Amino acid sequence: MNAHDQDESLMKKLLQQSLPPVGAEQQHEQDLWPAMLRRLDRKPASTPWFDWALLAGLAGVVALFPTAIPVLLYYL
Repeated sequence: MNAHDQDESLMKKLLQQSLPPVGAEQQHEQDLWPAMLRRLDRKPASTPWFDWALLAGLAGVVALFPTAIPVLLYYL
Protein backbone atom coordinates (compact mmCIF):
# COMPACT_ATOMS: atom_id res chain seq x y z
CA MET A 1 0.00 0.00 0.00
CA ASN A 2 1.53 3.30 -1.02
CA ALA A 3 1.18 6.74 0.57
CA HIS A 4 -1.58 7.79 -1.85
CA ASP A 5 -3.74 4.81 -0.90
CA GLN A 6 -3.16 5.48 2.79
CA ASP A 7 -4.16 9.12 2.38
CA GLU A 8 -7.28 8.10 0.46
CA SER A 9 -8.20 5.52 3.09
CA LEU A 10 -7.68 8.05 5.89
CA MET A 11 -9.78 10.67 4.07
CA LYS A 12 -12.59 8.17 3.52
CA LYS A 13 -12.52 7.17 7.20
CA LEU A 14 -12.60 10.81 8.36
CA LEU A 15 -15.49 11.66 6.04
CA GLN A 16 -17.52 8.68 7.23
CA GLN A 17 -16.98 9.73 10.84
CA SER A 18 -17.91 13.36 10.30
CA LEU A 19 -20.95 12.98 8.03
CA PRO A 20 -24.06 11.05 9.07
CA PRO A 21 -25.51 8.50 6.66
CA VAL A 22 -27.91 10.01 4.10
CA GLY A 23 -31.02 8.11 5.20
CA ALA A 24 -30.40 8.41 8.93
CA GLU A 25 -33.25 9.77 11.02
CA GLN A 26 -32.07 12.59 13.18
CA GLN A 27 -33.93 13.76 16.24
CA HIS A 28 -33.99 17.52 16.64
CA GLU A 29 -34.02 19.04 20.07
CA GLN A 30 -37.03 21.15 19.19
CA ASP A 31 -39.47 20.98 16.33
CA LEU A 32 -39.73 24.43 14.76
CA TRP A 33 -43.04 23.91 12.94
CA PRO A 34 -45.38 24.47 15.95
CA ALA A 35 -43.53 27.68 16.77
CA MET A 36 -43.94 28.80 13.16
CA LEU A 37 -47.69 28.08 13.26
CA ARG A 38 -48.05 30.09 16.47
CA ARG A 39 -46.21 32.99 14.88
CA LEU A 40 -48.45 32.88 11.79
CA ASP A 41 -51.59 32.81 13.96
CA ARG A 42 -50.57 35.85 15.98
CA LYS A 43 -52.49 39.06 15.41
CA PRO A 44 -50.34 41.46 13.41
CA ALA A 45 -48.98 44.43 15.32
CA SER A 46 -50.62 47.80 14.84
CA THR A 47 -49.07 50.28 12.45
CA PRO A 48 -46.30 52.30 14.16
CA TRP A 49 -46.67 56.06 14.51
CA PHE A 50 -43.77 56.82 12.17
CA ASP A 51 -45.55 55.06 9.30
CA TRP A 52 -48.48 57.42 9.77
CA ALA A 53 -46.05 60.37 9.96
CA LEU A 54 -44.43 59.33 6.67
CA LEU A 55 -47.85 59.00 5.05
CA ALA A 56 -48.85 62.46 6.30
CA GLY A 57 -45.57 63.91 4.99
CA LEU A 58 -46.14 62.30 1.61
CA ALA A 59 -49.69 63.69 1.47
CA GLY A 60 -48.31 67.13 2.35
CA VAL A 61 -45.70 66.99 -0.41
CA VAL A 62 -48.32 65.92 -2.95
CA ALA A 63 -50.66 68.72 -1.80
CA LEU A 64 -47.94 71.39 -1.98
CA PHE A 65 -46.17 70.11 -5.11
CA PRO A 66 -48.61 68.25 -7.39
CA THR A 67 -46.01 68.13 -10.15
CA ALA A 68 -43.96 65.82 -7.91
CA ILE A 69 -46.51 63.01 -8.31
CA PRO A 70 -44.87 61.48 -11.43
CA VAL A 71 -41.47 61.60 -9.70
CA LEU A 72 -42.84 59.84 -6.62
CA LEU A 73 -44.57 57.24 -8.76
CA TYR A 74 -41.33 56.66 -10.69
CA TYR A 75 -39.48 55.80 -7.49
CA LEU A 76 -42.16 53.41 -6.25
